[in-house]
Amino acid sequence: MSQALSVKDLSISFPSKYEENKIIQNISFDLNKNEILGIVGESGSGKSITSLAIMGLLPNKTKTKGSILFKENELLQLNDKQFKKIRGNDIAMIFQEPMSSLNPSLTCGYQVLEIILNHTNISKPEAKKKVIKLFNQVKLPRVEQIYNQYPHQISGGQKQRVMIAMAIACKPQILIADEPTTALDVTVQKEIILLLKELQQKTEMSIIFISHDLALISEIADHILVMYKGNIVEKGNAKNIFKNPKHNYTKALISSKPSLNIRAKVLPTIADYLSNKKLLNTEIISSKKRKENHKLLYSKKPIIKIKNLATYFKTNKNIIKAIDNISLKIYDGETLGLVGESGCGKTTLGRTIMGLEKATKGNIYYQEKDITNLSKTERKNLSKEIQIIFQDPFSSLNPRIIVGEAILEPMIVHKMYKSNNERQKKVFKILEKVGLKKEHYYRYPHEFSGGQRQRIGIARTIALQPKLIICDESVSALDVSVQAQVLNLLNQLKNDFGFTYIFISHDLAVVKYMSDQLIVMNKGKIEEMGDADKIYKNPQKKYTKTLIEAIPKGI
Repeated sequence: MSQALSVKDLSISFPSKYEENKIIQNISFDLNKNEILGIVGESGSGKSITSLAIMGLLPNKTKTKGSILFKENELLQLNDKQFKKIRGNDIAMIFQEPMSSLNPSLTCGYQVLEIILNHTNISKPEAKKKVIKLFNQVKLPRVEQIYNQYPHQISGGQKQRVMIAMAIACKPQILIADEPTTALDVTVQKEIILLLKELQQKTEMSIIFISHDLALISEIADHILVMYKGNIVEKGNAKNIFKNPKHNYTKALISSKPSLNIRAKVLPTIADYLSNKKLLNTEIISSKKRKENHKLLYSKKPIIKIKNLATYFKTNKNIIKAIDNISLKIYDGETLGLVGESGCGKTTLGRTIMGLEKATKGNIYYQEKDITNLSKTERKNLSKEIQIIFQDPFSSLNPRIIVGEAILEPMIVHKMYKSNNERQKKVFKILEKVGLKKEHYYRYPHEFSGGQRQRIGIARTIALQPKLIICDESVSALDVSVQAQVLNLLNQLKNDFGFTYIFISHDLAVVKYMSDQLIVMNKGKIEEMGDADKIYKNPQKKYTKTLIEAIPKGI
């Protein structure tokens, strides 16, 4: 098979004042024509930096060695002017977050039109016809309408389709897709995967598909490279890699994701595998044990009782029924899972319970007291009892305040403990409890990794010793290995402090693993409700079956 791209002995480093930071270390691989090559690894493994090197988008002071050969062009030797002829024309890229890649002040159609006009000599009317054709090709609905809409007016999946249309506009020979489905619902993710496969087969272009999810990548790729700390640790046929991994790191990427068939008490992590820790004795929670636990759990009084709850939002033209006549109970010590696509109402339900959104009608009872319409003072006092962990810990932390003070602050607001000295000692203990160190107290949010920042968010939440914690997509932005660590931490804290969780996610595999009871939401209503394992094994509704079928299971 002939090669579309050849990478030989590539090394990339970023010089700093004190040392040279080596990011990529002597890697080699070939991308064949008419092939999908998957590159998998955690954040920091070097997969995205490799793609930026191919695109000629590395920072100016970056040091590179080795070779990237494309059509007899040595890409590492090209200047920016030379690269502009290739970038977008011969080699194109789809980025992870379409909202930050699309210009919010330009319509979706114009942004694709601009690409075509820059790289071809056709007229503007002809270019517009081509954009409409591309929008149909990537299966966008209402193409004429979306052509004139701005990025904020369309969904995440639609934005990603616009990005794909932009990337294939000039019929590139190579398409690089860098985490193109990470922020998307599982059903939309599957649609994008199928779309890319279909486009690749029709156009015979080569694709480099980058992800941290090995199960997902094995469903689209012909061959796979596994990267760890700037090295390729394993490569080969996608099916062989997924079914029979050789390297412990590859095994860890597969096993750290919650299994759909068994319920492990603790998820194995990357560190477990790389230290050759014995994993054969991982404790499995049997269905008999779950039944015994549930018999005790559901014999208690519910901590939350919701009756006929509705939360509506008014727009200029109509009323959006985000929550539409929902009734449910949450028991003390339970983890209740809420799952569904974006816009199903799961986050609005959590925010309405918190009092961050006002209920239109119905009632919410907390420990048998109606908390639907509390005064500001009453709501402030209740916020100590009901806390939330957000999806993006970085945006929920003040970048100008050291993390210790961010955790300390709510303690001061709620007048916990006698002095700041006593509060500070408590913060040190909490940091250790969530797997951080005492010295982390004095650092700023930007000095931590994504997983560490989520631990800080959890520390800030548990500092108030709440009864109920709403976890709103709290692991969806994390690598699968870091996700496993955070899920283990949440379960450990629940056991230690007796927390009750509402666990919100679009990832049914994660919600099933974490939950006692599971609620599937769709268009503001409860589609299906019951024991998490039973719903997965025997879903009753078509919508639930669609969510389950869309979960990446690997080859």
